[in-house]
Amino acid sequence: MGRSDDCFKPTGQWVSPIEVESVLLKHESTRAAAVVEGSDDDGLSCVCAFVVLADGSEPLKSESSLRELCASALPRFKQPRRYLFVSELPYTATGKVQRFKLREQLKNSPRSNV
Repeated sequence: MGRSDDCFKPTGQWVSPIEVESVLLKHESTRAAAVVEGSDDDGLSCVCAFVVLADGSEPLKSESSLRELCASALPRFKQPRRYLFVSELPYTATGKVQRFKLREQLKNSPRSNV
C-alpha cells in the first residue's frame, strides 16, 4: 500500500499512489511512474501522474491510452486527471521516489505538461 503519509483524499476517499502507479506501469510505453496529489484547473484536489515514457513513445498517444487503461482498471476517483511527462523522476540515494519534489514541481509549473 505504500507509506500512509503518501496517501491522500482528493474526493473524500483515500487514494494510494502505489495502486495507481502499478496500473500505469502495466502500459508498454511507461518506463516509470509516480503519483502525487495535485490540483486541477479549478483548484480542486486531484490525482496527478508523472510518467517517464519509453524511448520513441509519443506523449499525446500515450496519454490517451493511459487514460483508457486507468478507466478500465481503477475507480473514477483514483484515475489521474493530470498526466505530466518527464524525462526522469527524482530518486533518493536508496532508490525511492522523492514525492515532495514532484509536489513542488506541480506548484511551480503551469497547468500544461512539464
